Amino acid sequence: MRRDVFQAIADPTRREIITLLAHDTMNLNAVADNFNISRPAISKHIKILTECGLIMIEQEGRERYCHANLKKLQEVYDWTSHFSAFWDKKLSALKSFVEDDYNKIKKRK
Repeated sequence: MRRDVFQAIADPTRREIITLLAHDTMNLNAVADNFNISRPAISKHIKILTECGLIMIEQEGRERYCHANLKKLQEVYDWTSHFSAFWDKKLSALKSFVEDDYNKIKKRK
């Protein structure tokens, strides 16, 4: 199954796994120790993250170590940046509205 980055970050547990691995490389048990869900559930999340390329797994002896591939998040940044101008315009308009309203109330006093 082809998975994409958006599918991977849709789940809060997977986002938390990415955050953990962004700071440190960890083996699968160390990742699982940070959650109150089953080891098989963590393995499923890791599989999804690996399939979309957000996590890379390297075998060292008997251990499998995970590290984040944060370059894959560039796809999310690129997509969301298209909406940046929209939100900047909307928030600027809201700021102007609130400031104008505040100034009108202040003048009445």
